Amino acid sequence: MTDQSTTASSVATHGATRLPGVEVESYNVELKDEDGLLGDRANKGAFREILERWRKPLRKAGEDPLGDEPSSKISRKKLDSLLAQGDPEAAGVVQSAVEDFAQELALVIRQFLKLKAWRDTERIVVGGGFRASRVGELTIGRAAVILKSDKVPIDLVPIRNDPDEAGLIGTVHLAPRWMFEAHDAIIGVDIGGTNIRAGIVELNLKKASDLSKASVWKFELWRHADEKSVTRKEAVEELTGMLSRLIARADKEDLRLAPFVGIGCPGIVEADGTITRGAQNLPGNWESKSFNLPGELHAAIPSIGEHDTMTVLHNDAVVQGLSEAPFMRDVTRWGVLTIGTGLGNGCFTNRTAAGKD
Repeated sequence: MTDQSTTASSVATHGATRLPGVEVESYNVELKDEDGLLGDRANKGAFREILERWRKPLRKAGEDPLGDEPSSKISRKKLDSLLAQGDPEAAGVVQSAVEDFAQELALVIRQFLKLKAWRDTERIVVGGGFRASRVGELTIGRAAVILKSDKVPIDLVPIRNDPDEAGLIGTVHLAPRWMFEAHDAIIGVDIGGTNIRAGIVELNLKKASDLSKASVWKFELWRHADEKSVTRKEAVEELTGMLSRLIARADKEDLRLAPFVGIGCPGIVEADGTITRGAQNLPGNWESKSFNLPGELHAAIPSIGEHDTMTVLHNDAVVQGLSEAPFMRDVTRWGVLTIGTGLGNGCFTNRTAAGKD
């Protein structure tokens, strides 16, 4: 087993380990045991499988308090409602699934902490779509209690921004700070297996010079998973259109955009902007050596304002984790887990001269 990370010398390099505020120690690690990938025990699908296991014997006994809807189709909103206000037995089913999933999450975290790159990690922030629900929050809280009761010295906390926005906000920490001079915002992109989201992230440096007040001003969302046979070319064209519209919108509102596009995308990102592994859920083949997303976007949008566009790509879990960077200055080493279609991960060490580049 090896920790996957890409070494780079510049904060403007794709997949760089040295960023303005942190060193990226590791990301996109795929832990395995005799049953396969450990991450498969702590993703959204795993929670639904656990929920189904609890419902199955109840059906055989005569009645399922959650009704006839398949476990994979029950919305997060409905699960939250059942847990808070539902029939006691239905709430009990959901609570049982939360408990079992929390145990699995705690087990996976223990394995991460055994890795060299993750040793001495003091805090882990949990993001991803699963976190964006009360069920997710309770799972994180319960896993934190399990780890502390087992004397595992780690803080486990939910990501503070909405996970959908965190994936955009984190892109500001990919940019060298000199690019922010005389600018109000940058463009961030979050590419996932279901959605592609692009947004304008306001820096709000007058409110907080450490970027802790950065926020999403406007964004566009495209659910490519809802469309049939989307090609890679079509995905890039759609993304280019989203970016062009956002740039025009910012210009209309006199919002000064820095000439920077930060992108979070699944997989191992090489210094040349190619993706070598982990992008299998995206439309088309994104792992081809001949495909370079930053290059294609730069060709489509060569400049923003009067300056050449800098387009930087990094792993999506890393980027989502970076949204927490301003709030992690009280620790030295910290990590991120994103619970979604898969289990994204990244581990960071704070730089003592954060933000000086």
